[in-house]
Amino acid sequence: MSTRVAIVTGAGQGIGRATAARLAADGLHVVCVDRAGEAAERTATTIRDAGGGATSYAADVAKDQDCVDAVEAAARLGEVAVLCNIAGISPFSSGIAQVGEELWDRVLAVNVKSVFLMSRACLPHLVAAGDGAVIVNMASVHAFAALPESAPYAASKGAIVALTRQMAVDLASAGVRVIAVAPGAVDTPSSYTGARGLGADSQELGLVKDRHHLGWLAEPGDVAEAVAWLASPRARFVNGSTLVIDGGMLAQLPRQG
Repeated sequence: MSTRVAIVTGAGQGIGRATAARLAADGLHVVCVDRAGEAAERTATTIRDAGGGATSYAADVAKDQDCVDAVEAAARLGEVAVLCNIAGISPFSSGIAQVGEELWDRVLAVNVKSVFLMSRACLPHLVAAGDGAVIVNMASVHAFAALPESAPYAASKGAIVALTRQMAVDLASAGVRVIAVAPGAVDTPSSYTGARGLGADSQELGLVKDRHHLGWLAEPGDVAEAVAWLASPRARFVNGSTLVIDGGMLAQLPRQG
């Protein structure tokens, strides 16, 4: 029986790292892709030390050839059946009035174009894998609600929700499911970087780990658990939708005054 392979982009840290480890625990051989090759290898080493199968690959997923090369390397290891597009950047303090064109283009390239490029490169392999092939994209609650000064990030995450829906329509006949997840606050370096960029303390933004607090600060593993479920046959009836994983962040109207 061929080895089932999962490709996880952004696997060097945070949600990508946790997702790679969780998929490996489900028995997939995980190709950990990250622009920072050393970080990707640390993730792969941790997985191997725990008894799982993992390989690292350094790539800039905003570049077509890097994506093609990463997928070809993964396909040499077995049957590519799962793609998790998690790589992303979140430069907050970048409102529409002051964000530069270069930064705008980079955010959209890393967060959205990479989903297109990686998915396109993987598609022949996913189709060949047959039933059970799945793409999971990383959106955000920022696709549905906004913080100040976050224009390119919000635009990119909204685009991922729409692209996920379109891909699901286009790929259903090929037997490939496409789903997105939209996390809220997660205990990753980018969450704290974002808070500093907005000139706020993490506590002021509600980044607390008290589970009695709506929108509490999750661990990366909390999101990885949802991704692993969506990528499994247990979620075979989930397609084209975006699963919000936010601890209730979007459930409450803000208090006025």
